[in-house]
Amino acid sequence: MSTSVDPLARERAHLADSRAALRAMREDVEALDIKDVTANWVNSLVLGRQIEERIKALADLSHTPLFFGRLDYLPTTQEGRRFYIGRRHVHDADGDPMVIDWRAPVSQPFYRASKKDPQDVGLRRRFGYTGGELTAYEDEHLSDPAEQERTSRLLQAEIERPRVGPMRDIVATIQPEQDEIVRSGLGGTVCVQGGPGTGKTAVGLHRVAYLLYAHRDRLARTGTLVIGPNRSFLHYIEQVLPALGELEVQQATVDDLVAHVEVRGTDEAATATVKGDARMAEVLRRAVRSHVTLPTEPLMVVRGSRRWRVPAYELEEMVRELLDRDIRYGAARDALPQRIAHAVLVRMEQAGEAPDDRVQDAVARNTAVKAAVKALWPPVDPAKLVLRLLGDAEFLAAHAAGILTEDEQKLLLWAKPARSVKSAKWSAADAVLIDEAKDLVERTHSLGHVVLDEAQDLSPMQYRAVGRRCSTGSATILGDLAQGTTPWATESWVQALTHLGKPEAVVEELTAGFRVPREVIAYASLLLPYMSPGLAAVESVRENPGSLSIRHREPAELDAGVVAACVESLEHEGSIGLIAADARIAPLAEALTAAGLTYLSPGEETTAESRLTLVPASLAKGLEYDYVVLDDPAAVVDGEPDERTGLRRLYVALTRAVSGLTVVHSSPLPPQLAGVG
Repeated sequence: MSTSVDPLARERAHLADSRAALRAMREDVEALDIKDVTANWVNSLVLGRQIEERIKALADLSHTPLFFGRLDYLPTTQEGRRFYIGRRHVHDADGDPMVIDWRAPVSQPFYRASKKDPQDVGLRRRFGYTGGELTAYEDEHLSDPAEQERTSRLLQAEIERPRVGPMRDIVATIQPEQDEIVRSGLGGTVCVQGGPGTGKTAVGLHRVAYLLYAHRDRLARTGTLVIGPNRSFLHYIEQVLPALGELEVQQATVDDLVAHVEVRGTDEAATATVKGDARMAEVLRRAVRSHVTLPTEPLMVVRGSRRWRVPAYELEEMVRELLDRDIRYGAARDALPQRIAHAVLVRMEQAGEAPDDRVQDAVARNTAVKAAVKALWPPVDPAKLVLRLLGDAEFLAAHAAGILTEDEQKLLLWAKPARSVKSAKWSAADAVLIDEAKDLVERTHSLGHVVLDEAQDLSPMQYRAVGRRCSTGSATILGDLAQGTTPWATESWVQALTHLGKPEAVVEELTAGFRVPREVIAYASLLLPYMSPGLAAVESVRENPGSLSIRHREPAELDAGVVAACVESLEHEGSIGLIAADARIAPLAEALTAAGLTYLSPGEETTAESRLTLVPASLAKGLEYDYVVLDDPAAVVDGEPDERTGLRRLYVALTRAVSGLTVVHSSPLPPQLAGVG
């Protein structure tokens, strides 16, 4: 007589066995003895580092489920095999897989299969976890016509699970349209337009993880980089890739990439807009090339008792030929002495000598040749060049003629020119100009793949700076045109991709919202016609009645009303974000402290004990909180240089909530939100 085993107990046993197998895999790596397999200390160091990284990648994170799904293939395919789908590959002592990496081809139907297209899957099982413990499962019989198509309860619960701490991966909840982007090939650049809650950031990060799985050797050589808008954002997302076993991806802001000088100054919006205009690239190119001088005198090279003469017209031909080739200024400068030396060698051969390459190199290093090169093609310091452009009206006018208007040139010029590179109060936009000039002199190193998040906020010159970092590689561009909150925010992805140097990129649009409740996104979408006409509103799949509350308070009671809303929100499970115009942060901080409420700054990790974060509206982009209290929307709009930017900043603030949004205001709501509240 046979007894049936509880399916949940069987799955828990497989989880325990898988954890034991992962532990054994880690112990095997830890036990490796490399003393006899390395040829020298350099090899030993490299191999030792690789082993350390492998040990880290095999860490078993107790709070992170090892697998989240199961696929049972039909007997006609995969020999009717069963695969557990998880964050990384785990095998037993015989090498047989116990957990399949979610990125493997055999895992793809977990995300793509449906009743209409079962993809040879008989059963798809999803697992539910509580605190790392397997507590539930849910089955879909994809090949059973009698079973209706339905929304997965566990999938919905995982999407809506309260968030405390940094951003999590979404491997258990990737949707079919997201999966197509995640698994797109390394060769092409993909631009993802996605409204709030559509998962574009997570899709970009998971695409990196997928590419590292599918093209590990190539990307190990060429490198990968994730670029975010600020440090708070990077801190928020920094745990996603390590949770997927990827430890080698670098993270930076655009300011980090161009940090050639110390940034101590700021620009007015109009000035920063001109500095960020793509036309500045041509101004800089002209300024760099203006250092080249055409020769007027012949060059005399003395070797031993012989003198060799290179006439001025021949030197001019060399200089013009290098200018016409339009190669990097520094590369041309390196080539010129070799061209001159070659001309001398031709004369030597005509005179009956038989010089070799060593003679040519010696001539190229000749004092007279070096002096001629210095005079004709002098070295250019990028920072000094930009310093002169911004401080010397005549120099700027000479190279901006026909490109920038006189008014635009006046905006660029410093009121008081700086004396040196070190004493100058450089702005963030100036640093981008220096980066452009540096690339004109010497080619910027290109990586294999770059992810650029919140891309809509970059200036054309910043796009060029990012594009240089992936000129021979590919990119994933993520953003939302409706959330462009800089005066120079891009109007279209076609423009942005052209500046980036990737005009052939495919633009994908994510319109299904999985995180922001329908009531909240509908309220925020009232702003779209006024700030981003023609952009489709996000269609939220989440019904959460009562998720939006709008409260009016008298000006004297505003701070108290905001604090009360925070106290109410803290009664719920999850993280709370109090978002306010930057100018309102200080008084709200005082009000919270007076009420005995401790709070975090953006980027600081929320914990079960400290769940409230005070967020300036300027830093809210890309962040998410279970509950958001928004202070005085009109103040958020008024805090920006123009109404369109202000409305976009407000749109960002309104869409940070995952479960509930409370708006507290004393000033009248912006008229674009009229009729609500």
